[in-house]
Amino acid sequence: MTGQWPALVVADWQDTKDTLHLWTQIVGKVRLELEPMVNHWWNVPFYVNAVGLTTSLMPYQGMGVEIVFDFVRHQLVIQTSQGASREVALRPRTVADFFAEFTAQMQALGINVPINATPVEIATAIPFDQDIEHGSYDSAAAHAFWISLVSAQRVLTRFRADFRGKVSPVHFFWGAFDLAVTRFSGRPAERHPGGVPNCPDWVMWEAYSEEVSSCGYWPGGDTEGVFYSYAYPDPLGFRAHPVQPAEARFDPELGEFILPYAEVRQAADPDQYLLSFLTSTYEAAAASSGWPALPERRVRKI
Repeated sequence: MTGQWPALVVADWQDTKDTLHLWTQIVGKVRLELEPMVNHWWNVPFYVNAVGLTTSLMPYQGMGVEIVFDFVRHQLVIQTSQGASREVALRPRTVADFFAEFTAQMQALGINVPINATPVEIATAIPFDQDIEHGSYDSAAAHAFWISLVSAQRVLTRFRADFRGKVSPVHFFWGAFDLAVTRFSGRPAERHPGGVPNCPDWVMWEAYSEEVSSCGYWPGGDTEGVFYSYAYPDPLGFRAHPVQPAEARFDPELGEFILPYAEVRQAADPDQYLLSFLTSTYEAAAASSGWPALPERRVRKI
């Protein structure tokens, strides 16, 4: 289990994480431009795959384009359905340098996608083509992060499968740099107050237009990252509701239940330990909000 849940002390790879976050936003904004709008912005995230993170196949002028962060070979791979490809090395380099080469390689493939070149959901938003402040890349840390995503994806997918109602894919949002899955009650929600740094309020209005219980994995904070779970709107009694395991707690500053990643990776059975957190915090949200009951799932063998 140690290899499936590698240690990932935030302080040891903070500079790499910050740089990689901005690189993913550059590529993510291409997907935002190319994909048709889907409810709750499901058209913009990445997905965990066998080597890293992928945009999945995107449409462009009659062909398909896929962009992959390969954390095995440490290359950004741009491929088209016409058989052409280009690569951008993932190595210590500034955001401005990465942005320039990525744009050049896209244009070499005949792909020209103008994007808003300002980061979102971070307090200090230096335009990509001007950012010479962020330029770190620790390949071992990036690889370990991907392995942690593979394990988190496995458990979140298992958790997702237990819900019969409307539920999102397990996807990686490059805005907040987290892997998430969201369940929906089927009821509309009051308008979100917004206030996310460098992000228009109407983005949050769409994201939280319905009542949700959302959970995921965020590789930030002071230790090794956290697993989180929250409800929107924040129902009365949710914060005080008992949850599992004992190491989980409600963080009033974040407005979420959190479970340290380090506790998960050191558990005797990390998958089941994490699943108990995801399940109990969802049950806390559903009970506190009075979610409608769903019919029992019936599975037939084929």
